[in-house]
Amino acid sequence: MLLSACAGPLPWEKPAQPEAQAPEATAIASSTEVSSAQKCPVCPVCPAAPVCTAPPPVAAEQPPRLEAKTWSDLPGWRQDNVAAAWGGFQESCRGQASKNGGERWGRVCKLAANVDGQDGEAVRQFFEAHFTPYAMVEGDGRQEGMITGYYEPLIQGARRKDGRNATPVLAVPPDMLTIDLGELYPELKHRRLRGRLEGNKVLPYWSRAEIEEHLTGHWPGKTLLWVEDPVEFFFLQVQGSGRVQLADGSRVRIGYADQNGHPYQSIGRLLVERGEMRLEEASMQGIQAWARANPQRLQALLNANPSYVFFRELPNNEGGPIGALGVPLTAERSIAVDPRYIPLGAPVWLATTRPNSGQILNRLMLAQDTGGAIKGGVRADFFWGFGKEAGELAGRMKQKGRLWVLLPDELAPTK
Repeated sequence: MLLSACAGPLPWEKPAQPEAQAPEATAIASSTEVSSAQKCPVCPVCPAAPVCTAPPPVAAEQPPRLEAKTWSDLPGWRQDNVAAAWGGFQESCRGQASKNGGERWGRVCKLAANVDGQDGEAVRQFFEAHFTPYAMVEGDGRQEGMITGYYEPLIQGARRKDGRNATPVLAVPPDMLTIDLGELYPELKHRRLRGRLEGNKVLPYWSRAEIEEHLTGHWPGKTLLWVEDPVEFFFLQVQGSGRVQLADGSRVRIGYADQNGHPYQSIGRLLVERGEMRLEEASMQGIQAWARANPQRLQALLNANPSYVFFRELPNNEGGPIGALGVPLTAERSIAVDPRYIPLGAPVWLATTRPNSGQILNRLMLAQDTGGAIKGGVRADFFWGFGKEAGELAGRMKQKGRLWVLLPDELAPTK
């Protein structure tokens, strides 16, 4: 592993990974009980001596949980313009309709058709009448977690490779295998591996460094576009979607299609650990400055992150990028969550502060996306929208916050 325990992402990093990830299997045995005789046999010389005591079993870590609350427990609930989230809620209803379990949202989504979405008080009364707020609480009792931000970047590129545009945007390669472990191990539902065949063996798919090496020879897959700045494209891979502006002024929207199966490693953290920049300097802008000053070392730095994201071309509409729920994200009203604990499509009340400040940011959001770094119950990534200004806000956002999940009776947590 290239990085130490500090290998996690920086605030602006949202490693693209739409699939829900199941917890890793931690044990084969069904019980942690082991008799003291098995661990510490009686002394063979003095059989009358007592058997040594085995250490007590380690208690299993408790998962996050939801605790029922009242609407008055939500800070700022009466002050938010909840009508601004109504379009996002309707998108969630459309997304749920095509998912397994979506029928459980059917009742409230049908009732929503009779609500005047322009009337903030009518929207508020709809949620109060048909939903219950549940505070998200981590297994150790913490109700406060980290809220980061992400955005949709714009970078320069071309349809064909030229002297200026030489970094490829790759489609999913045809030789990459997707192995679903849930068929054999239900506890690993949604856990998928990426691999490739070599003879009769399935091996891990190529890492970023290996993909770059193969690109100099014969690459089996399709190249969608060529872009100008390899660092900006790296950041676009981290965000998971973006737009590429061509020389004629037109724009091409691309979105996450798949990933090579390797874990994400933060290049910003690596530069900090090497002593090449301070933690507060390890922003997108700071890494870009380092890249301009060290062009000969850039590819080695990028290769330190073995994860590689493949893309697909998307319809070039004016809405937000498509999130993990399969619907367009709404700027400043969509969040990425860990779907093991917060169902995709659910309305979520967020209480936090604006980027790098103490200014209150309490508002109704929609859980419509996921991300490789978004793990845990009280954890969310705030979608700021498209372009440079959104990127600056996302890059500065690393705030403490709380989450309340709004659920209809059909989805009430079981005891």
